[in-house]
Amino acid sequence: MADCLFCRIVAGEIPAKVAKRTADAVAFHDIDPKAPVHVLVIPTRHVPAVRDATGLEGEAMLGRLLAFSAQVAGELGLDAKGYRIVTNTGPDAGQSVDHLHLHVLGGRKLTWPPG
Repeated sequence: MADCLFCRIVAGEIPAKVAKRTADAVAFHDIDPKAPVHVLVIPTRHVPAVRDATGLEGEAMLGRLLAFSAQVAGELGLDAKGYRIVTNTGPDAGQSVDHLHLHVLGGRKLTWPPG
């Protein structure tokens, strides 16, 4: 999608500090981190939000994104003390870019509940 910020990152039109990339997903460091480690994991194809990942293909993509997020967390040294993976859907949840993305947060003790 031409006007999507994250699609433009996937296409290489906008620079990002990439942590890991596969054919299906890209993980890059958030420009406004909320934790010492804050990486966004996005599918390389445009999907607006988690609710739009439907059917068997959508379910498979979500599974791959979650597994990829865990791999990235491990590679960034977060396994020992833990990390959080979260996705926001819609404006009330704080979704600011309409492209499905998972936040991988760690590097400090995270509190609950968030927000």
